[in-house]
Amino acid sequence: MAKAEKKTAEKKRKPAARLPADLQVAIRAAEDKKAVELHVLDLRAAAGFTDFFVICSGTNSRQIRAIADGVLEALAAEGIKPAHVEGYDRSEWVLLDYFDFIVHVFAPETRVFYGLERLWGNAERIEPR
Repeated sequence: MAKAEKKTAEKKRKPAARLPADLQVAIRAAEDKKAVELHVLDLRAAAGFTDFFVICSGTNSRQIRAIADGVLEALAAEGIKPAHVEGYDRSEWVLLDYFDFIVHVFAPETRVFYGLERLWGNAERIEPR
């Protein structure tokens, strides 16, 4: 591999390395449950109430709950409990608040309606992998 290619590959991996370990656990748990359109927004420069948003979608209410359960269980195994859980029963938008980051699991149409990525357009997008 040429030096230029190696440096380019290192730059692509670098953003994920900046993510806190507990956030990486949440991302992996969502991916394991087949979350779609997973995005991480770095809000440290844009907001005062949390550092990161993890935004993803499930294809139906059962998968949305499975993604939320996967994140809850994976972080609980690390001894991390959410400060607040909202929307689990309706399963259109489940919010898991861990203070330093918030996981949003949406139904596709609800995600389009609220448009968090658009609302927080000034936030840096980080590739989870």
